[in-house]
Amino acid sequence: MSPSPPTVLDARAPIAPGPRHLPARTRLAVAAARSAAAVSRRLGLGAGGVIGGRIALRLDPGVLRQLSRDRTVVLVTGTNGKTTTALMLSRVLETLGEVAGNGDGANMPDGVVAALVAKPDAPVAVLEVDETYLSGVAAQVRPSCLVLLNLSRDQLDRVGEVRTIEREFRAISAALPDTTVVANCDDPLVTSAALASARPLWISAGQGWHADAVACARCGQAIHRDEAGWHCVCGLTRPDPLWTLRDDTVETAGGTTVTLDLRLPGRANAANAAVAVAAAERLGVSPHVAVAQLRAIGEVSGRYRRAVVSGRSVRVLLAKNPAGWRETLPLLPPRSPVVVAVNSGEADGRDTSWLWDVPFEQLRGRHVVASGERATDVAVRLTYAEVRHTLCREPQAAITSLPPGPVELVANYTAFRDAQQHLGHA
Repeated sequence: MSPSPPTVLDARAPIAPGPRHLPARTRLAVAAARSAAAVSRRLGLGAGGVIGGRIALRLDPGVLRQLSRDRTVVLVTGTNGKTTTALMLSRVLETLGEVAGNGDGANMPDGVVAALVAKPDAPVAVLEVDETYLSGVAAQVRPSCLVLLNLSRDQLDRVGEVRTIEREFRAISAALPDTTVVANCDDPLVTSAALASARPLWISAGQGWHADAVACARCGQAIHRDEAGWHCVCGLTRPDPLWTLRDDTVETAGGTTVTLDLRLPGRANAANAAVAVAAAERLGVSPHVAVAQLRAIGEVSGRYRRAVVSGRSVRVLLAKNPAGWRETLPLLPPRSPVVVAVNSGEADGRDTSWLWDVPFEQLRGRHVVASGERATDVAVRLTYAEVRHTLCREPQAAITSLPPGPVELVANYTAFRDAQQHLGHA
């Protein structure tokens, strides 16, 4: 099963005007969504996006299709990096016109609808989509561009086994013949899915986590890795990329080279930026203009920001699964104290068995505090990793239990969200 050569589009996707004429039912749904969102904000119940989108979908099940009509839509999905890559693409595509987006991370259908409701006339929409809901959203939206970042285990009790997601990605790639599928060819699972596309755009963005792609998604045989990339005996092979990330530089097969020089730290953010630059170029923004936009980004929905808590400078990082932790741990400065906060709310997934796949051994020699709803589970894992630690369930109290100075707070989804709310008042 040899991959077909990458398809190069001759023309960039047109940036269309926003929707001008909506059916009466859709207009009613949009009005109700806006009213519900405004009430939610007025009562201090939240930003109102989710409840507004939910009401719009109840009143008009076709609202997503109607609101995405006549726009240039980019969908971004994958296990890690969705919010960051979507923000990057939004900032870059703002050079072409107003952009609608769900920058708050509300990436299920109601959040996607809310983003379009908020800017009904924006000609461009960049929407991150939860992997589980991609097929339904993409079928309604019919995007100009679909970005597939990576695939690894995450929330097994909700999302399910990663190969199931790969098959769904493969099916939707095949069902969108007019969509450019931007895919990381270093991830065998993503490659298997994107090979079904009529218009794949291959990017070599690297892959730090290999544990979920040791076997071929097509035949089940072992994936073999070497200096040239990876391959399977069945013929599934890493395609030749049109874009390649090398350290801090993005190169094209045609010879164009741009240096990223991002404010955001880490290899994972460089990979996200490489994908964003390639997708934006396909939509009409030059790599040099794109990189200039990306260099202005210093945080993503509060990630990497610092706040002062009782005289301690706290940096907040998000890590939700083994692949994310593998990228996050190298970002922690040597000897800095670390608070590890893990919850198991519905948005996190109830199953915390993934803790055993995180290389917490890298935290040896630090002052570490196990925190969050599942602090005891974290403490057990740290014990087996031979990491000396204390236990304090409340993250803010855990921070103040540490000596004055810089502190790193690494949290999964709801623990991160809660920390953001508390630190906002710190």
